[in-house]
Amino acid sequence: MTIQTIIGAIQRVAPTHLQESYDNSGLQLGDPRAECTGALLCVDVTPERVDEAVARGCNLIISHHPVLFHGLKQIVGATPQQEVVMRALRSGVAIYSAHTSLDNAPGGVSAVLAKAIGLRYIAPLLPTASDPMAGSGALAEAVPPVTAHQLAEMVKRACSSPVCRCTPPPAGLITRVALCGGSGGSMIADAIAAGAEAYITSDVRYHDFLDYADKIFIIDIGHFESESCTKQIFYHIITGNFPNFAVHYSESEKNPINYI
Repeated sequence: MTIQTIIGAIQRVAPTHLQESYDNSGLQLGDPRAECTGALLCVDVTPERVDEAVARGCNLIISHHPVLFHGLKQIVGATPQQEVVMRALRSGVAIYSAHTSLDNAPGGVSAVLAKAIGLRYIAPLLPTASDPMAGSGALAEAVPPVTAHQLAEMVKRACSSPVCRCTPPPAGLITRVALCGGSGGSMIADAIAAGAEAYITSDVRYHDFLDYADKIFIIDIGHFESESCTKQIFYHIITGNFPNFAVHYSESEKNPINYI
């Protein structure tokens, strides 16, 4: 079982050609021809994730966020990203990231998030021209319709978060819901155009809350919370193809944002 074999299974679900132009999904570093001893799953790769992979006997880390996103002009351990590269290369650990390739894949991050919340997934919010089942975000339905407060509680429960930021709750029931795992503030207008009565995403700006408060019910859940489901997606892809392969959720990964 080579590292490329594991990567190939992920790429069949989330091919890199689906990623956005600004992104860097794919193999970040390492030898794809090496025998794979195990895979560690996480949202973000940090130096601690590399140490955990080594301790667990895994020579492959699969993450949602790419560790190599902005260009590195030197690799001397001066930043966490540089330290990740140094430790991974020193330890023989390969790193593969499926970022917007997984976001845009058919049944990708936003679709899985919708189902976890308890909504009925319909289609991508912004489908690609080549594949109507692939694209950014998701449209879903609440069946039966729910109040704004009920929807917010469903989101918090599914994302294991004690809080969420919202616009003023509307009085009526909500049926049509748009979602975007990760930073989806730029798609609020698209959610409104699609007829959504609520929009679930993260990292919404203050002025977006201000501008759209009377047009759509916005639920802003944390970035980490909205994309934690990516680890489950990776897990099901790998175990579905290789039932006896050693695959582990990171135990050291925690949400970097705390609520006090």
